[in-house]
Amino acid sequence: MFNQSIVASTEFQMSLLLFVALAGYLLAYRINQSAVVGIILAGIVVGPSLLGLVTYTDFVSSLAHLGAVVLLFTIGLEFEVKDIAKIQYFWIALCGVIVPWVAGYYVAGFFGFDFKAAVFIGTALTATSIAITANVLREMNMLKTEVGRAIIGAAVVDDVLALLALSISEGLVSGSVSLTGFGLVLLKSVAFIGLGVLLGKLVMARLMVGFDNTKIAYKYPESIFIFAVMIAFFYALAAELVGLSAIVGSFLAGVSFAGVKLRRGEIFKEGAEHLQIIFASIFFISLGVLMDFHVITTSLILFILILTVVAGLSKVIGCGVPARLMGMNNHESAAVGFGMMPRGEVAMIVALLGLNAGLIGQGVYASLILMSLLTTVIPPLLYRNWLFKNKVA
Repeated sequence: MFNQSIVASTEFQMSLLLFVALAGYLLAYRINQSAVVGIILAGIVVGPSLLGLVTYTDFVSSLAHLGAVVLLFTIGLEFEVKDIAKIQYFWIALCGVIVPWVAGYYVAGFFGFDFKAAVFIGTALTATSIAITANVLREMNMLKTEVGRAIIGAAVVDDVLALLALSISEGLVSGSVSLTGFGLVLLKSVAFIGLGVLLGKLVMARLMVGFDNTKIAYKYPESIFIFAVMIAFFYALAAELVGLSAIVGSFLAGVSFAGVKLRRGEIFKEGAEHLQIIFASIFFISLGVLMDFHVITTSLILFILILTVVAGLSKVIGCGVPARLMGMNNHESAAVGFGMMPRGEVAMIVALLGLNAGLIGQGVYASLILMSLLTTVIPPLLYRNWLFKNKVA
């Protein structure tokens, strides 16, 4: 038997998480699947669903959010602003929020949930988890394709729109919908993204180039990477202060440094890649740990299955149809739709808010978590084994 005090210690939990997560990477590579799938499955094994060695504590949650921040910073390094700031991506994101929101609301109503619970269930279906699909696109060298740019661009807008949807939902539930409050959220979000990119390109990128030419950078080449990561976390905390997700801030920091020419660029790039592997693995394994199959009852199974199907189809239709209308072919528009399917941590946060507010019970909360997990695992499998099978053969 394990000593329970040792198993519960922070050091043991962190070491086990990293060991299993990195093993999940290797297993996924061995069976030619996305690392996302392998690591999430590893989390399910060590989590409360099976072995129960790790539980989703505040510590694990903090590590997961840290991992997502680092992952999105490294993803941002792959993009110039012009690649993702297109009006087409706004329409894809807008339809991809409205269709799932309405669909989720009516599914909840069909199963007998009251107005307040239905509103929150619909809201949980709105936001795409940019971290999930971005990592899969990176693995498949597809970030800079038209499909990749459309998904990333729409997902960034999606995060803002989902925040607005949550604001509206809270207002509807409390009976105090405020146009002023809605407008303030929108203004803060747009201002942060605009000023963040402007500041990044005009100030931060130039500071980085200047720092690259200093004696400190010459003597300690790794210091240029340290400087960049420091800015990433500055952007992350600034995003949190204005009510946006920290991952949007770190992504904008990465975009700010994209294309910057550095003498020590290779050191910077290698550092970012190695950091991404470690912290992304923590983020993905936490999604598996979060799931506890023991709370799923037979009466909830049908609801979970239908909710998951609706969650998937509403994103495929809501994002895929606009993409098709804007000139993409059937294959590309389907890829965009499936790429916007993962709900990941965003739906989990909305579900937790609903649970804490007493609007949904533990069963519905667990259903939303499982829906989020399933919509996270399905797209990587479809990408590798169907949509882009020839790219990974």
